[in-house]
Amino acid sequence: MEPAKIEVRGLTMAYGDQVVQRDVAFTVGRSQIFVIMGDSGCGKSTLMRHMIGLNPPAAGDVLYDGEAFWAASDDRRERLQRRFGVLYQYAALFSSMTLAENVSLPLLEQADLVQAEALEVARLKLALVGLAGFEDYYPAEISGGMRKRAGLARAMALDPEILYFDEPSAGLDPLSSRRLDDLILELRDSLGTTIVLVTHELPSIFELGDDAVFLDAERRTVIAHGKPTELKHSPEAKVRAFLGRERL
Repeated sequence: MEPAKIEVRGLTMAYGDQVVQRDVAFTVGRSQIFVIMGDSGCGKSTLMRHMIGLNPPAAGDVLYDGEAFWAASDDRRERLQRRFGVLYQYAALFSSMTLAENVSLPLLEQADLVQAEALEVARLKLALVGLAGFEDYYPAEISGGMRKRAGLARAMALDPEILYFDEPSAGLDPLSSRRLDDLILELRDSLGTTIVLVTHELPSIFELGDDAVFLDAERRTVIAHGKPTELKHSPEAKVRAFLGRERL
């Protein structure tokens, strides 16, 4: 049987003696959009940081195509990380660089391309996210939604197998948020990319999520796992309240 694209196995996250989440376990299938959700402060972004290799776990591991990430050597982990693309909450673009220069940066650092080649690929990636003609603009000269799309183009620069999104709709108006959701779906459907999405935005959760986990800040572990539409009827009152925006 083919292994899951991603398997989080018995992951415990902690800062010193302070446990954030314990015994977190789930799998993400190929070409699936997987949602990590929960109330503020529950550790959603922290979990993503552990999955992409920025924070080592106190216990457990993350497996990619059956290969344990944290048990691997430093060199092997670095090679595995090249299969990831990450869109951070505020796009994290360099303000002193044009959009094309921002997108070309990972190509220059990791793909052994000369600048002209990297810029040509960057133009193609920007066109893919609807930003053709904006290659020479600086981040301050475009809207928040366009900056998110430029950040997505940079995350896609190296044709990653897996895309991670940390609150991609944060700070966006509803129309821009919907356009970004549509773009994420289009990328998954056209490229077969596996996507992990950290968000608390209900429209995005229901529109995009094939599967999801709910992290609880009080119990410090996963209290629900399943399709978002099914979790609306979860036996956990906190999950039902979150997905229905109801008072407990």
